[in-house]
This record gives sequence, structure tokens and C-alpha cells, in this order.
Amino acid sequence: MATVDVATKHGKGKPNKRWALAFATVYCIRALFSLLDPKKEKENSRKLLPPTRNSDVLIDVDKTDLAAIVKEKSLDQFGGVEGVAFALETNIRNGISIHDVALRQKAFGSNTYQRPPTKSLTEGFKDITVLILLLCAALSLGLGIKEHGLKEGWYDGGGIFVAVILTISLSAVSNFIQNRRLERLFKVNSNTINVNVVRDGKQQQIPIFQIVVGDVVFLNNGDQVPADGLLFDGHQLQVDESSLTWEGVSSTDRIQVKSNRNPFLLFGSKVVAAGEDARMLVTSVGMNTTWAAMMTETAINEETPLQAWLNKFASSIAKPALAVLSFLIVVALLVRYFTGNTANEKGNQEFVGSSTKAGAMVISMVRIIAVAVTIGLVAIPEGLSWAVAVILAYSGNRMIAEKVIVRKRSACETMGSATTICILTLNQMKVAKFWLGQDPIGEDPDSSSIATNVLNLIQQGVALNTTGSVYRATAGSNTEFCGSPSEKALLSWASLKLGMEMEKLKQNYSILLVEAFNSEKKRSGVSIRRRTRTKDDNSTIHVHWKGAAEIILAMCSSYYDVFGRMKDMDGNKRRRFEKIIADMAASSLRCLALAHVQIPDQEGHELKEDGLAFIGLVGIEDPCRPEVRKAVDDCQKAGVNVTMITGDNVSAAREIATECGILRPDDQDMNDTEAVVEGEVFRNYTPEERLEKVEKIRVLARSSRCDKLLMVQCLKEKCRVVAVTGGGTNDSQALKEANIGLCMGIMGTHVAKESSDIIILDDNFASIPRVLGWGRCVYNNIQKIIQLQLTVNIAALVTNIVEAVSAREIPFTVLKLLWVNLIIDTLGALALATEQPTEELLMEKPSPVMSLTTTQAQPFITNIMWRNILFQALYQVFNQVNVRKLEKKNVFKGIHKNKLFLGIIGMTIILQMVVVELLKKFTDTESLSMGQWGACLGIAVLSWPIGWVVKCIPV
Repeated sequence: MATVDVATKHGKGKPNKRWALAFATVYCIRALFSLLDPKKEKENSRKLLPPTRNSDVLIDVDKTDLAAIVKEKSLDQFGGVEGVAFALETNIRNGISIHDVALRQKAFGSNTYQRPPTKSLTEGFKDITVLILLLCAALSLGLGIKEHGLKEGWYDGGGIFVAVILTISLSAVSNFIQNRRLERLFKVNSNTINVNVVRDGKQQQIPIFQIVVGDVVFLNNGDQVPADGLLFDGHQLQVDESSLTWEGVSSTDRIQVKSNRNPFLLFGSKVVAAGEDARMLVTSVGMNTTWAAMMTETAINEETPLQAWLNKFASSIAKPALAVLSFLIVVALLVRYFTGNTANEKGNQEFVGSSTKAGAMVISMVRIIAVAVTIGLVAIPEGLSWAVAVILAYSGNRMIAEKVIVRKRSACETMGSATTICILTLNQMKVAKFWLGQDPIGEDPDSSSIATNVLNLIQQGVALNTTGSVYRATAGSNTEFCGSPSEKALLSWASLKLGMEMEKLKQNYSILLVEAFNSEKKRSGVSIRRRTRTKDDNSTIHVHWKGAAEIILAMCSSYYDVFGRMKDMDGNKRRRFEKIIADMAASSLRCLALAHVQIPDQEGHELKEDGLAFIGLVGIEDPCRPEVRKAVDDCQKAGVNVTMITGDNVSAAREIATECGILRPDDQDMNDTEAVVEGEVFRNYTPEERLEKVEKIRVLARSSRCDKLLMVQCLKEKCRVVAVTGGGTNDSQALKEANIGLCMGIMGTHVAKESSDIIILDDNFASIPRVLGWGRCVYNNIQKIIQLQLTVNIAALVTNIVEAVSAREIPFTVLKLLWVNLIIDTLGALALATEQPTEELLMEKPSPVMSLTTTQAQPFITNIMWRNILFQALYQVFNQVNVRKLEKKNVFKGIHKNKLFLGIIGMTIILQMVVVELLKKFTDTESLSMGQWGACLGIAVLSWPIGWVVKCIPV
């Protein structure tokens, strides 16, 4: 029987022969049991016999069985983690062979996610309106050829076919371009995520999508688990699966993953605490992961909420239009026809009783039905949803130029309606003060002013009790720090000022036990032991704690003074420390404390939580950058409330909020006790109290992840449209729950970005008012295109009804209506999409929003829009200038700056002239003289003063 070389933990322990003996024993026992059940003999032999290899086939293991390992959290079928590694022919120490990668990809798939298929050209032909238009085109083509012959009779029907196909093609091209852009963005994001694997005994870094089943992957703090797999080496892990479940799991309930029990790791979960040399065995990748199964089962709706509302709006108009208007008009036209009140093209009466031929009667009936259907089609604003897509796509591209990526198109609509912005982080932290014992160590503390023994403890506590990392490519290159803002500040200070060498410390010390930081306890701890024992450090374990100053202080009974001597902490000295902490908080500093204790080396120990020696206080400042205060001021002027949610204590949070302009000394309402609240207090309110007080809160201090989520939920329950800015993993649930989640692109974690709707690439808080302005601009532009198209539809509908019942031919045939809609929908949407945000638009109140619940939604088509529609129904092209401003009387302000808008208006006029003069046979029009064109232009220009007068009418 063949065996594999399976390394034990840290390369020590039982020899490999024992593993071989264990596998042989398991195999023999199972083989004996299989004899008792002949039906299972074949199946069991497939699973238990050592793998046979040829040039094309890897091991005979079903990828469904592998996927079930993590999904069902069961290893019974394979007999443990080592059994899975054996079945996959993975050498746990050396990894897989580089030559097997292609075979493994072929057998188990690649680590990529298949996006939903894009809409094909044929999707447009499934629309009921398109089918009706094609039916009308077929009828028109048949009647035209019968009456006028093939040479001239195909114009009407053929023109309708061309117009329908052109409209569908434009929509398909737009969808194709947008999906290609999303695919490129998806590939770029995938390429930027690298993981460390071991292949052929060599550790190497590869892109995440190159991982295959059987790979051995190294996991570190802050990593995203790159596939489904099993932990088989290293200390226990703590992983955060909230990004997968969104069930509001508390930080204290993070999943404990251990190699001997519960070794299951899900793709997409976040490693929040990893021991030394943590490694996982990949069991499922790509579409076979648990996450992919969840995504596949979830129906994905590509429509934005507003597009869905517009489609519903169009349908609600189309049904009564087709059912009622068409029926009544058919009845009216039939009455006129059979009473002899209609005439043919030669002026003769069409129906003359029994002398009328049956064929002529059928043709007349078909023409009457076509007229009725045409009038019904006029009532359908079919292109509204597509016009919205054009505006959203254009605005999204313009926002990219301002360092903003819109991940979800609906966020563009909703952002314009935001009433509250919750700030979760500002991300510019640095160490400003350090107190050793009860003595300050200068404004810019360094290693020369700290006792050696204490300096060593500080370096240990910072380097080994952290989820961050320090990286330097070469000796002369800049040092890069990774982690949360506070972790980066500590690592930067300890490395650059105190001479900390993180890699050297990791080589010298083994990590025994880790308690990761969580927002409930607000502390993190680690126990370490020197790898090479010294005389002074024999049989000793060092326990380091770090966290909120007041919490660490309560765990201490002694402290180190400035000379490195340990002293007892009595009541007076404890109160002195409390005073120092309060003063630092009053200076807008986030106060962290370091503590340490030595314990005897013994098995099964836990992290000691009392009797610690207090090392010192680190004051971290989160300076308010100049653009932050202005951005907060701009948001407040725009009618948007700004709330800060932070982990700082009340004093520090109040100072920071005042410095940023969130709290103002001259505003009494912002300075009462209800404006600044601790997370625990807010959490302990009754549901009724929370709803009553949530809108008065401007600062939520000492908040946990659950407090952030609870705050957002309460604001939404109060019918507020909530935007949340953040970037940390703990922010992910609040970002997901908010109406609009904005993630910082540089500081933001992968989990936070995946939870957000909008990514601010440069982490500049000043981008938020710009995003707000673009949101309102998008919303405003959509209202403009809706007003423009409804104006045309109402005018054409009324004209056709009047002409139909007066026994005349309808002036707007199907082909003419398609042409008008093509101009209005396509060129009109493009022209209005080019309108950019203005200062006066930002200063208006937040717009009503249709993408929320019915209790929050307000009418999208306002009374102002209905007023403009009714009075401007006589005009089309020049009305595009009027709709530039829905309420303002001066519609020409800033028009000279928008050259694209003017160009599109000019193109529309030229195309209209070409259609009338050169395509007369298709559109059934007559050429106009220069005087007639001048009269048309003069009448059109009248729409501008009429629009000015109309806007004087109050509504």
C-alpha cells in the first residue's frame, strides 16, 4: 500500500512510519467491513484504495464529496484531515507538484466565479411591446405590398422592422459595453489578491484564482480565506464569517477553528487571529465552494430599484391604455365605418353596404385595429428604463474620474436621497504621546528615553500581539505597514522610533495562545515563549495584553516606572493613571495601554487576566484633515445629518467630533447629553427609547460592531436614508445594512469593499460631498428625462385620439412614434445625462426616493413635473432646454459650459430635417420650404418663454 509523507505539527512528533501504519490499519479495518456489505465494496474500494495515476486523470475523488466536507462539516467519509490529504495526493509538508496544477484544474475546476450570463440580442424580442410592434410591422408590410406593390408597399412595415431592430441593438450594445467594463474590473480585483502556497517544497506567491484543489495555503491575520478547505497545522484560528451570513454575530462569537476539531474553513471568511505557521488544505474552489452555492441559489436582479419602478409604472399605464382606449377607439371607428362616415384615399365612401367586397372589409378592419393599437402604444413610455441606464452609466464613468467607483448602480439613485451619513473611521492615526508608568516620554517618544527591559517588553507586545504586519522589500526601500489604523500607528511607531524588528522577534519567540481583539472586551492578548532558552528566561511564559486603557488598567496590580523598576499600584496611583487617561482623551487622543506578566511554563495554561504589570500608555491621534471639516460642513448645508460612530471613549470622541465640525459649540442641541452617547448605553435603551433618541445622537462612542449595525437599523426604521462610510472588517455589516455603503479604497479591507456599494479610491473624505452631489444630479437628470418623454407621449396620445375619432387618419403612425421615441430616449437621455452637479443642487433638500419601502417613498413624478408636462406638451426638441431646470426659471444658466448638450440638440434638429426631407417615403412626410422651417423654429422657440411663465404658477 502506498503512503504519503505527512508532516506533523511543526515538523515534530510521530515518525512518518506511524502515519503509514495508521493508514494501513484504517484501510484494513474498512476493507473487512466492506466484506459484510458486497454492494458497497466497489464504492468503498474507490474511496479507500491508493490513487492510481495516468497522464490524464488525477485521483478518483468526486468534487461533490469534497464540497460536502466543508458544507456539512463532516470528515467521516475520509477519516480526518490527513485522510483528505492522502486522497488528494497532497504532501502536507511539500504541497502538490507544479506539474499537477493543470490536471487538478481540469478535474476540480478553477478558483473563479462565473458571473451571470449577459443578456443576448434575442432578449429584447421577449418584450410584449416589441412583439406587438413586430405584429404591426408584419400587418403593415402585408397590407402595403397588397395595396401598393412590393416596390413601394414595403416602406411602412420595413421601416418599423428596422426601427425595432435598431432600438433593440442599441440596448444590447449598451448592456454589452457595461458588462465588459464590469468583467475588466472583476479581473483587476482578482489579480490584486495574492496568496502564499507551497508547491514542490517551495513557498511562493500566486494570484488567488490560480489556487487548485490540494494546494497548501498559508494563512495570516487579516487574510481572506481563498477557498473552502481544512486547517491542518498551526495554532487555533479565529475567523469571521459574518460577511457570508450577515447574521449580526458578535465579536465574541467568532468561529474558533482548530486542526484537531472543527478544522473547516469557508471561502470569503476573514482570519482575525492566526497562530504561527497556520496552513490550510484546499478542498473546493470556485463554483464548488459553499459561497458560490449560496450565490447561485440567490436570484440576482440586475435592475435598479428605480428601473423596476419605471417598468411597473409603464406597465400600469400600458394595460389600461391597451385595454380601455384601444377598445373604445375600435368601437368608435367601427361605428363610423359601418355608418358610412369614412372614406378611402380617393375620397370615396369605404362602406357601401352589401356592395362592399369582403376583402376590402377585412383590410379596413385590420387598419382600424392597427390604429387602435398604435394609440395604445403611444401611452407606453417604453424607453424610460433604458434612458435611466444611459444616465447611470454616464454618471458612473464621470465619477471614476473623481476617484469613485460605483459597484451597484442603485447607489447612484439612492445617494441623492441620503439624509444621514454615519462616519465609522477617518484612518489617519499616529502615535502622539507615550507615558511610561506615570511619566510622559516627550512629544516624540523614541527608544533612547526608555529603559532597556521595558523597551524589550514594548517591542514584544507590539510585534507579537497584533493582527498587522510590517513589510520591507529591500534594505533601502520604504517600510509598509498593514492592519487597522490603530495597529498601523503602533507598528509604525515601534518600528521607526523604538527600533522594533518584527521578523526577528517572530523568529525568536513561539506564540502559544492568542485572544484576538474584539469590540466587546476591547483588548487582545498573547502568550509567548522564547524558542531558544536562556539562563534569564528559562521555563518562563510571557503574557502580553493590549487594549483600551481603562480596561487594561483594571487588570493590573503593579506598574513599571521610568527607570524600568516594577512598583505596586495602590489606590492613589491608580487614580493618577485614571487622571492621565482622562486628560489624554480630552486632548482627542485614543488611549491604548500595554501590560505584561510572566508565568511559569506549564501545559494547558490560559492567558492570565489579573495581577499584570502596567507598562505604559500610548496616545494615538486621529487628526482631522483640513478637507474633513469642509466636507462635514458641505454635507450639513446639504441637509444631511453627520453622525460619528467610533471606538474612542466619550471625551476623545467629543473632542474629535468638535474638531471635525460634527459638534458645534454654538449649537445647544448638539451639546446636550443626548448628542454624545456610549455604545453600551445606546444598546441598553428599550426599542422605543432608541427610536426616540437616535436622531439626536451625533456621536456614538465606545461602540461595538453590533452598535454600528443597531444604529443604522434604527435610523432606517425612522424612515431615514442612511449612508455609511467605513473600511474595516468590523464595518462590513453596517455597510451592508445601510442604504448606501461607502468604503475607503486604500484602507478598506476586502470584506468591507465587497459589502459596499461605492468605493472611494483615494480615501479622501472630501469625495463624499461630491458623491452626494452626483447622486442628486443623477436623480434630477432622471426626473428630467421622464418629464421630457411623458410630455411627448401625452401630446402624441391626445393628438391621435382626437384625429381618430374625427374620422381623419392619425398623424403619428407607428414608424413616426418609434422615430420620436428613438430621438427622445436616446439623444435626449444622452443630452440630459451630461448635466453635472452644481452647488445650488447640493444645497437643496434631499430628494425623495423610490428605492426604499413604501413608508419611506415619496412621489417620484412631482406636482412641479406634472405642471411642466401639461403646459409643454406642444414642444419636443426645444423642450430639452426647459427640462434642464425643473424649478429654476433661468434654464440657460451654465448651458455654454455643456458643449456636449448643445451638440446633441444640434444633431437632433439635423436628424429631424433629414427624416422630413430625405426619408419622405418611409415616414409619409412632405418637404417644407425655408419659410415653413423658419415658422417651425419660431414656434419651437416659444417654448422657452412659455416655460418661464409656467414656472411662475405655484403648485
